[in-house]
Amino acid sequence: MKVDTIIVGAGTAGLTALREVGRYTKDFLLVNDGRWGTTCAAVGCMPSKALIEVANAFHRRVAFDAFGIRGGEALRADIPAVLAHVRNLRDGFVAGPESVRGKLGRRAIAGRVRLKGPNLVEVNGEEIEARAIILAPGSRPVVPKDWAAFGDRILTSDTLFEQEDLPRRIAVIGMGAIGVEIAQALARLGVEVAGFDAVDGLAGINDPEILASFRPLLAREMALHLGAPAELAASEGGIAVSAAGGRFEADAVLAAIGRRPNIDGLGLESLGVALDGRGMPAIDPTTLRLGDLPVFLVGDANGYRPLMHEAADEGHIAGRNAAPGVGSAPHCRRPPLAIVFSSPQIARVGLALSEIPEARRATGEADFAKQPRARMAAAAAGLLRIHADRETAVILGAEMCIPAGEHMAHLLALAVERKLTVWDMLAMPFYHPTLEEGLRTALRDLSKAYPSKNGSDLATCGAIGHEALD
Repeated sequence: MKVDTIIVGAGTAGLTALREVGRYTKDFLLVNDGRWGTTCAAVGCMPSKALIEVANAFHRRVAFDAFGIRGGEALRADIPAVLAHVRNLRDGFVAGPESVRGKLGRRAIAGRVRLKGPNLVEVNGEEIEARAIILAPGSRPVVPKDWAAFGDRILTSDTLFEQEDLPRRIAVIGMGAIGVEIAQALARLGVEVAGFDAVDGLAGINDPEILASFRPLLAREMALHLGAPAELAASEGGIAVSAAGGRFEADAVLAAIGRRPNIDGLGLESLGVALDGRGMPAIDPTTLRLGDLPVFLVGDANGYRPLMHEAADEGHIAGRNAAPGVGSAPHCRRPPLAIVFSSPQIARVGLALSEIPEARRATGEADFAKQPRARMAAAAAGLLRIHADRETAVILGAEMCIPAGEHMAHLLALAVERKLTVWDMLAMPFYHPTLEEGLRTALRDLSKAYPSKNGSDLATCGAIGHEALD
């Protein structure tokens, strides 16, 4: 059998590549192993955010007394009903991706692919020749082999949302973005949670000041044991988890220690390109090609930026470069943007603090514990820090743990992408009272690094004692 293009994987990257390839040819095959539908919609960003919304709504009751609302202590979370609600939403989100197989008919094949060379694959025992191959096989949760003895008491993000109910005590091992989000949501729903991580960090935060601000906020809601690997042992009550001098008796463990690219058994060694110690080839992030071969590796499987919007961009790039008669060309990548839907939300935009030499950067910050709109919402906590080029005042990056950080992060991502300066940002109108006034506070603090600029904003004025203006 021979086709123009083969796309391996029906996740976000694969489906986006399919859309681009389909603009140029109908002579393609989409091959998928396992569930049809994206990781994001089925087990990742969508069901997890649905759970977080419920958890935050229930947690809101802790502020009722301060607002003058009584009776919040009588509320309870019906966990089976919560999980059923999350699955109901999830099923709606995955309906579109799952329908692709039926729409494509014979051009969609269920099966596992093995590469036999740069233009040849084997699927279900049949060899198929293709002019171009786009690999988007996705990833799966990492679970240490010795944890298998605990059976279904080990949960992952792939299995959590299929539970009909949740146990009373859950240890979350791995406090990166996924671990922090789910651990806090579970704690807010009334589950007793303890968080463990081998590193002394949380949610991938790069800036020590942001970490110092966020850690005590999270520690109010759960025990944290960071800086040493967790050890699991069977106990009479379930699973004893210990690390960093702490111990927690859990009924179940959520493994959130990362995801492994689905490249094992894919046959990358048949392509004749060098592989690193993980079996991964070098990939050009602007073309997604493997060397000069007509083979592209995209999405979670390449580990470059394992985020849904990045997977979509990579599928778009690979689809265009693989399309017949188009020709491969590098594409500019968008500025890095990562958001953790904790409370307060964590976000990083552009260059991380560790990526900007100290001599090159100027930094401004705003303490959201004092921010008026956040105080009104009983959400006053966290820190925003913005970094700019010390010479040009161009915004280079920012990191934050603040209320509604997802919206502030998008404003700053636009600033990074358009190479706006501190003064360009301060020229924007800031409505009162809004959380965005906290952004202006950080920008004004940052502007102090450029005293000779003397812009039209109030940045060069002394404080006048009004929170909305200073």
